[in-house]
Amino acid sequence: MLAVILCMASIIPASGGEAGTPEPPRREKATFAAGCFWGVQAGFDKIPGVLSSSAGYTGGTVPRPTYEQVCTDTTGHAEAVLLEFDPAVVSYAQLVEAFFAMHNPTQLNRQGPDVGSNYRSAIFYHTPEQKAVAEAAKAKVNAEGKYAGRVVTAILPATEFYPAEDYHQKYLEKIGAPGCHF
Repeated sequence: MLAVILCMASIIPASGGEAGTPEPPRREKATFAAGCFWGVQAGFDKIPGVLSSSAGYTGGTVPRPTYEQVCTDTTGHAEAVLLEFDPAVVSYAQLVEAFFAMHNPTQLNRQGPDVGSNYRSAIFYHTPEQKAVAEAAKAKVNAEGKYAGRVVTAILPATEFYPAEDYHQKYLEKIGAPGCHF
């Protein structure tokens, strides 16, 4: 049910503006998978500093998969969320912390009633620094003992991200639902 994937890929440097003109936000990317992407997207959209989000698919082998294909659990893709965020407002570490708080990272290939590897828990990193932050956060969650089981969240290099169909984008917002996992 929660599918969020962190992809902190590139930093777009702020360009210098005229005196009195505010600098545009810096932009970094992050990709998370935490089950169904609807709730994950809604959760991240509430965090100040998240500039944009896109529900989609990543981590698989089929180019440009459809929702129907991903749901067969044969493409290797996870439902995920690609974020653009301003690191001056919210850090990557804070996004990873939110990711671990918004789903049960001990459930292998499922979240709630949704079952299959497309609902797996994963962080897709874009830089060695993101990988280190994700690994440290996973170790911290395991050490805290909040969950009965061990964290199974995969920490993997980011791969091609394919946006989901338009009707999936901001789905809970479109139907006026407050959330589905929180």
